[in-house]
Amino acid sequence: MSEPLFRLERITRTYVQGRAKLNVLNGVDLALGRGEIVALVGPSGAGKSTLLHIAGLLERPDDGEVLLTGKACGRLSDDARTAIRRRQIGFVYQYHHLLPEFSALENIVLPQMIGALDRREAERRGRELLALLKLAERADHRPGQLSGGEQQRVAIARALANAPDLLLADEPTGNLDPRTADEVFQLLLTLVRTVGLAAIIATHNPALAARMDRTVRMENGQLIEA
Repeated sequence: MSEPLFRLERITRTYVQGRAKLNVLNGVDLALGRGEIVALVGPSGAGKSTLLHIAGLLERPDDGEVLLTGKACGRLSDDARTAIRRRQIGFVYQYHHLLPEFSALENIVLPQMIGALDRREAERRGRELLALLKLAERADHRPGQLSGGEQQRVAIARALANAPDLLLADEPTGNLDPRTADEVFQLLLTLVRTVGLAAIIATHNPALAARMDRTVRMENGQLIEA
């Protein structure tokens, strides 16, 4: 069996609130292969966002390790973690967080240029992603001129702009109506399969979770295969 693209090994995370300790993650293990999409479910406050933050190198675990493409990342310096996030991890949130003064294409080009890619190549890549997400004709529109579903598709394109190995999404369709949510998710699923990255999608929508490769549930600080 080939090495997983992404792994969490024995991850623990505890928060101190006054004299109390809150054990949010307690020995969490998770492995994903290339082209695999996993649903992360559980009630609010169960630790899903904490897990995504640690997986995305935004937060350090108290113990355990985060491995991406075989490299241990959890204990690296802040600069090294930032570089990995920029090159190898894409994020999609419930709200799109697009820059309102820039066009759809420019919102996708900017993170690539921050990563030192030539502008012409960044634009080529941006238009390619917009076409895949059925937004080719909306490239020059600003976020305020786009529907909610279109804005979120641009956010997905932006997350994939630097060709990451890992995609992390926190309720990516939570602000959309059911029909639009279904369309956006289907495009996201197709892209994960086409590009061959690993994806963890936190969702409260059981219908969307059922369409992913497998579902893991946060429960009492641990991940349980649902």
